[in-house]
Amino acid sequence: MEILRHAVVLVHLVGFAVLFGAWVVEAIGQRRFTRIMSWGMVIAAVAGIALAAPWGISYELNYVKLGTKLVILLVIGALLGIGTARQRKNGSVAPALFWSVGILTFVNAALAVLWR
Repeated sequence: MEILRHAVVLVHLVGFAVLFGAWVVEAIGQRRFTRIMSWGMVIAAVAGIALAAPWGISYELNYVKLGTKLVILLVIGALLGIGTARQRKNGSVAPALFWSVGILTFVNAALAVLWR
């Protein structure tokens, strides 16, 4: 069971890497939202929700931390959705939306690592 949990952690990290990596590439380039960012967010979200279940561990989960990370993830998803819709309509993304996604993604990863 522990190996399965570690595999889900790996998938969660890959989802984060896809989202943040695609964002960094676009931050250097055209500053637009891509479909790969949305896929990275979905991968990280599904794996994160699976990790929030208390299976295969011998310690208590920090539900305040998990709830905070979930709220941030929902905000990232909303910003990606709004930004993608505006990008289709206007051809560009508002800088505040674009930078907010990157900052919140980084904050979410920082919370995962630093909050014990």
